[in-house]
Amino acid sequence: MSDEPTTQPLQNDDLAAVERLKDAFDKLKNEMSKVIVGQQAVLEELLIGIFARGHCLLIGVPGLAKTLMIHTLADALNLTYNRIQFTPDLMPSDITGTEVIQEDKATGVRQFKFLRGPIFANIVLADEINRTPPKTQAALLEAMQERQVTVGGDRHRLPDPFFVLATQNPIEQEGTYPLPEAQLDRFMLNILVDYPEEDEELEIVRLTTSLQKPNVSKVLSGADILELQEIVRKVPVADHVSRYAVKITRMTRREKGDVPDFVRDYVSWGAGPRASQFLVLAAKARAVLYGRYYVSTEDIRAVAGPVLRHRIVTNFNAEAEGLKPDDIVKRLIKAAPIDEHEAEQSGKLPKIFKSANAS
Repeated sequence: MSDEPTTQPLQNDDLAAVERLKDAFDKLKNEMSKVIVGQQAVLEELLIGIFARGHCLLIGVPGLAKTLMIHTLADALNLTYNRIQFTPDLMPSDITGTEVIQEDKATGVRQFKFLRGPIFANIVLADEINRTPPKTQAALLEAMQERQVTVGGDRHRLPDPFFVLATQNPIEQEGTYPLPEAQLDRFMLNILVDYPEEDEELEIVRLTTSLQKPNVSKVLSGADILELQEIVRKVPVADHVSRYAVKITRMTRREKGDVPDFVRDYVSWGAGPRASQFLVLAAKARAVLYGRYYVSTEDIRAVAGPVLRHRIVTNFNAEAEGLKPDDIVKRLIKAAPIDEHEAEQSGKLPKIFKSANAS
């Protein structure tokens, strides 16, 4: 079986765009650091989700600047931004919008007019998404998947680019409605936001207790992001890298094929095919952010945690032993065989790049 990438070659303009995306990534980190201290891994995973055209779920305790990070990122990307605070009494129409009757004073004719809800923005922050009932949570499903909303039988397209970045508090679970697996699966990445290091926390205190008000410069536009999303899709992936991603996903399914013993012991349900798709897409975005024109198995391993942790359901045995989905993912990475013919290990780029550079 051929191990060559199956996508079309990147042209010189595309390769220049990859370089531009890496430069933009470096500038974004600099701009974000004016407001957000640390959290470089979180920012990287957010940008991976954005350039791979996916939605992200951020998990972290209150006070870790999740909301501030998303708002600052929207400013740096020059995108429209709306925040929706999810509460138990929030209705679907509070998100999507509603139709109202308006009367033309000149003619006296009454007609329905659609008033857009806060979901009509490039970046929508769904704050504490697990604090609203399933009916309202489901209002996001069509928007996240189809990038449109249907009200009164009429379809309304959402702006492009469009991202749902949701937050969730992992500690306080009273009065919450856990997201169903079908909706969790809509999120490309599940991003863990951890406590800052001591030096970082000291810097946070210095920044937030003074009169300093950082000014964040705009690095990209919506049109730039759409162009770079297309570039990410064009990045070729060698067959052995795609097989590696599929192998990791299939190893999570305890009832299917040859899986490790720890999966049979600790996993109730594994990841579906969407996980394989997102592993490859996220790996493409990561490779481009680092200025590489090809995807390696290292990229797959780097994104395995945020892609898989919300798609693996552990059982009582895992709970009794204190094992979490992240522990299962780490074991899977160690257990998954790596193709010994890694393209980058041989010091050679795939032929697809040589043809592009030679043109």
